[in-house]
Amino acid sequence: MVAVRARSAAVDEFDSIISQPNDAYFKQVFSHLPRATLFFQTHLDPELVAQIDWPSLQLEPASFVKQSLQQTHSDLLFSAQMGGRELKLYLLFEHQTSVDAEMPLRLLSYVLEILLAQQKAVGLPLPAVLPFVLHQGPDRWTASTCFEDLFDLPEAQASVLRPYLPKFRHLLLDLTQRDPDKDESHDALRLVFQLMKLSRQKKLTDFLLWNAREMSRPGWDVEEALVLLSYLYAMCVDAGIDEQQIAHSLEQQPHLKENMMSLAQQLIARGEARGEARGEARGEARGEARGEARGEARGVARGEALGIWIGKIQLLEQMTGMEVTTTAALEALGQEKLAERYAVLEQGYAAKFKQG
Repeated sequence: MVAVRARSAAVDEFDSIISQPNDAYFKQVFSHLPRATLFFQTHLDPELVAQIDWPSLQLEPASFVKQSLQQTHSDLLFSAQMGGRELKLYLLFEHQTSVDAEMPLRLLSYVLEILLAQQKAVGLPLPAVLPFVLHQGPDRWTASTCFEDLFDLPEAQASVLRPYLPKFRHLLLDLTQRDPDKDESHDALRLVFQLMKLSRQKKLTDFLLWNAREMSRPGWDVEEALVLLSYLYAMCVDAGIDEQQIAHSLEQQPHLKENMMSLAQQLIARGEARGEARGEARGEARGEARGEARGEARGVARGEALGIWIGKIQLLEQMTGMEVTTTAALEALGQEKLAERYAVLEQGYAAKFKQG
């Protein structure tokens, strides 16, 4: 019973990281500075783009989304130089299922926190802060992007009151109103936004077919790490995607197929372990079958425990952009060393993505 509890706790600990695939995918994709630069240069006003010193773009280690909203909102803060002064770019990924009419008010609170932190650190003058909302869908964004539209002012008093009210608007990229395949000129952004849009529409099989065609196109230019991360995200948000669908979509990329199959097996093993710990019938049956096979070699209990730790480490390495350690190398470490290695990786993940 103690062993089962310990195994369940280990699985739940790992689930706490990748149970929020939207947050993890967004942050991993856009914390990559060349990709973030490409995004802003493509989607900001050209006059702004021309005046920002893009080589100076930096990711700030801060998050302003409250814990109660982290299931539906994710954020990243960047700084850059513009005309010799600092500019803040605040990117908020909105992945809840309904449009948030209160978004300008929410953004005002985030911008205020950014400015207060800046004032406390270096004083005045304050930097300009540009809030940018990335909306995944599935519904079209219908709410106003202007803060002043949240007020219901009597017509007779509106002209007198407006000069004394906060006034700003946020930038918006509404994926429901775009066709990433046609509207994005860069392959990496086409891949990311096509996946985000189709995942929200529950059409991930369409994404796999689309991406298989794209990878066979001459001139396809997306780094392997981003493709692997995208497929991993797809499998996390849709348990219905199986190994054969993944394999078929990567037939033209043998090396990529081999790496993705390894990740797919790890994800499946993780699901089976979680199902076994929670008593889910299907996961329990598959977990027992695999456990018996491993038990022939080194014992069911030891094999399952090592397999869980190895899968956890390799997935976390992948999610943080590290080179994935081979299974053989990890097996040689033993369970105690694996636990220590995972703790270090988890701290690195938290430091990179969860500082607030």
